[in-house]
Amino acid sequence: MHSTTKILSLLLLVLSVALVGCGGADKGAEKKSAEPFRIVTSFYPMYVATINITDGVDGVEVYNMTKPQTGCLHDYQLMTEDMKTLEKADAFVINGAGMEDFMDKVTEQQKKLKVIDASRGIELIHDDEGDNPHVWLSVTDEIAQVRNIADQLKEADPAHADKYEKNAAAYIEKLTALKNEMHAALDNVPHKDIVTFHEAFPYFAKEFNLNIIGVVEREPGTEPTPTELQETIEQVNALPTKVLFTEPQYSPAAAETIARETGAKIYTLDPVVTGEATSAAKDAYIDTMKKNMKVLQEALQ
Repeated sequence: MHSTTKILSLLLLVLSVALVGCGGADKGAEKKSAEPFRIVTSFYPMYVATINITDGVDGVEVYNMTKPQTGCLHDYQLMTEDMKTLEKADAFVINGAGMEDFMDKVTEQQKKLKVIDASRGIELIHDDEGDNPHVWLSVTDEIAQVRNIADQLKEADPAHADKYEKNAAAYIEKLTALKNEMHAALDNVPHKDIVTFHEAFPYFAKEFNLNIIGVVEREPGTEPTPTELQETIEQVNALPTKVLFTEPQYSPAAAETIARETGAKIYTLDPVVTGEATSAAKDAYIDTMKKNMKVLQEALQ
């Protein structure tokens, strides 16, 4: 009798432990959350567009690969830190159009990485250096880039497709209002010929029917040769309204030299390529383009 009772007690004890163990496993499974969908952007304009498309989407994280002061990715060299960032990414949003010269290295080392090309299908402007990649500076093309990013994110992360679509539509509505406002302000400026700092603004000029008759530095960060400097001086002297445009990311030294020789006034146009990768950047493109609009309104009267 005592033996039977002991055996039953042992069986009950084993069963209790098993049930507790199962319950513990269930709680552990409940606590285990899904891995976030990680998106990396190549540089600031792509970051601004992407955080608008992913705004408020739970389980999605967006990181900008380059530092706030990087600017355009002319001759940018990937660092070990960049490759480590991309190793953890589910998708990599790039401008495309030749802006990211390092993409061969990325695709070679990260074969499974989903690359999202924001310039896919956009008609490119061809210049002496090849395809000009500064697509986002046309508001029309920026809208196309937002659509491209959203459509490709929906393919890469279908779980959040509806939210991406809703956010993209809302941002495109804002960009369309910006486009209309800028056309109303710039379509009828009396002077259309401009000299820009480097080859960042052809898409902008095409959008608003401006004529870029010269550039201060064809290769940003490289001082113009004496011959190039003299050519630009002659171009500025021929303008009915003598103005020059610099960019906040580069030294204005060459432009200041031209201004001294011609009496031209210097203004700043911002190509929206530098800024802090935070949630506050959501309005950076629209705010900066409005500032550019006001600068041109004043300069081209």
